[in-house]
Amino acid sequence: MNKNLTNSILFTAALFTMSLTQTGCVKSNDATPGVVPVISTIDVVKDAADTSAHSGGFITEALTYAVSTYGVCWSTTNSTPTTADSKTADTVNYLTYTSKMKGLKVNTKYYVRAYATNSVGTGYGKVVEFTTGADLTSKVGTVSTFVGNSSAGFIDGDGTAASFYSPQGITIGSTGTIYIADAFNSAIRTVTTGGTVNTLTGNGAIGYVDGSLANARFYAPQSLVTDATGNIYVADFSNNVIRKITPAGVVSTLAGSGSAGYDDGTGTAASFNNPRGLVIDGSGNLYVADRGNNLVRKVTAAGVVTTFAGNRTAAWVDNTTATTASFNKPSGLAIDASGNIYVADALNYSIRKITSAGVVSTYLGDPKHQVIGSPSALTFDAKGNLFIADQTGRIFEITTDKVLLPLAGLSATAGFAEGSGKNALFASPQGVAADASGNLYIADSGNNRIRKIVLPSL
Repeated sequence: MNKNLTNSILFTAALFTMSLTQTGCVKSNDATPGVVPVISTIDVVKDAADTSAHSGGFITEALTYAVSTYGVCWSTTNSTPTTADSKTADTVNYLTYTSKMKGLKVNTKYYVRAYATNSVGTGYGKVVEFTTGADLTSKVGTVSTFVGNSSAGFIDGDGTAASFYSPQGITIGSTGTIYIADAFNSAIRTVTTGGTVNTLTGNGAIGYVDGSLANARFYAPQSLVTDATGNIYVADFSNNVIRKITPAGVVSTLAGSGSAGYDDGTGTAASFNNPRGLVIDGSGNLYVADRGNNLVRKVTAAGVVTTFAGNRTAAWVDNTTATTASFNKPSGLAIDASGNIYVADALNYSIRKITSAGVVSTYLGDPKHQVIGSPSALTFDAKGNLFIADQTGRIFEITTDKVLLPLAGLSATAGFAEGSGKNALFASPQGVAADASGNLYIADSGNNRIRKIVLPSL
């Protein structure tokens, strides 16, 4: 296999240094009468110690006078807090912003809302209520190697006798079988619940061939997902297509022309630019993190491709209309029980949320504070907890109570170590999946392993 060519094209864990296009900057327009800013409050995510929390806002209508200050204000007693209560005050950079509330008391109810001030006055967002709990900083995951070893290779077998070469995507089927997008081997691998690794399709050679499992070829697949009837869908990254593998073992192209581009359409009339993350909804529609186009695309079961969110401009912009929002290298997707789609927006260092009505907001993180590093993949478990693979070296959980738990790993510290919490080390984790028993599995690409995390009891 031409590994040099693969390495030159495939998105790897190395973080890119680039300036963010600030198309969301707050601007002044004096052509119309002035009004106070109209603003929406971002939901609250609490830190593990529960003495600090993250929120923020985004301005939802065009401004007539420039904003001078924005932030969030909060109180334990005032159910409609104002800037006279506790508050943050941030420098104006974007129409969207995040703020960190500090000095909170545990086991206490708070009221918070976003605010923005211009020369006309102060506008407030909707009040969000949240209650802090106990200190959960001791709740960490225990990490071990499930399959694979440190050597890059293409060997089927049991446990650490098997080998991978930069595994990127991971998903778990209805029977418990784990499916791996083994990127640099250009293959799809399977892992049984007992840890036996087999190759489903692909033989280590780069190519683009539909047909039987034995004959099919891929080019650096990045992620995969299964549907209710056992079909497997693959984001074939460097072929710029979405592939389908049926339970009968037939590989076909669901959508994409095979060339990098941007076209909505049906089947091969559509085009993608390095598709990466995949998720499927209850109706069988696929959503694709079209990384090179900075878009989230929708693909029906019939292969009809439309643009679901984003506008191809690399930026950090929330908006009430999905296609007027902006992303910067979206890399992973997850969907909750209500049909909201969450996006690992890698170079905005944030998790974004898209409602079924098409409202795009920031769930956590931003380009300035980089609370969660550079997220590469997301998944929900059966209980509704959200897990995040941060390719700088950490795994996070956001609980159903919206507490951010650093489960394992260290930021910007690539390595290999088993253990609990910060004692465990990863090398560019790129995929994450949760099984029915509450265990977490990580595609640890730089270590060529699939790691297992036993989660803490909460």
